[in-house]
Amino acid sequence: MDTEKTKKNSTTSFWYDIIEVCAISVVIVLLIFTFVARLSTVEGNSMNNTLQNGDRLVVSNLFYTPKTGDIVVFQQSDGYFKEPLIKRVIAVGGQTLKIDFNNWAVYVDGVKLDETYVKRELAADMNRENFYTYYGAVLDENGVLTIPEGYVFVMGDNRNASSDSRFAGVGLVSESDIMGKAVFRLFPFSKIGTVE
Repeated sequence: MDTEKTKKNSTTSFWYDIIEVCAISVVIVLLIFTFVARLSTVEGNSMNNTLQNGDRLVVSNLFYTPKTGDIVVFQQSDGYFKEPLIKRVIAVGGQTLKIDFNNWAVYVDGVKLDETYVKRELAADMNRENFYTYYGAVLDENGVLTIPEGYVFVMGDNRNASSDSRFAGVGLVSESDIMGKAVFRLFPFSKIGTVE
């Protein structure tokens, strides 16, 4: 009889342990996605070929300070777009940016960036006319801008299909509007891995 009672207590204890482990796991996951990371979905083609429409990303903001080359997710409360945007940081506060639209070249503090990730259109320039005539460029007439402290200049990798800091509707992005850096691609499964 004692053996039967011991078995019953052991089974009950086992199930309590399972429930406790599951509850703790759920709380940990919720804390991680609240304070450390979040999920974001790529919408549109502005980051082709690096990211594709529908890609699911893990975005981290833990102790994050933006730097050139990072892919970030941001949401501007007073911007033209109300949904979060995903772009690459090109220059940060205090740096001077120069864009040579004709030759697809970007310079930060006089140094040409090695942008192997950029999707180029061989028979076209980097849409200078669009950004100066139609969209209200934030750059001066020579394609130059010094980024103020606390802001970043972002562009999509698909340069001729991206609404980004070249466009006055987006303009410079406040660091406080950055939700985090894209660190990992969860979907599609064929491309799962870190984001470069």
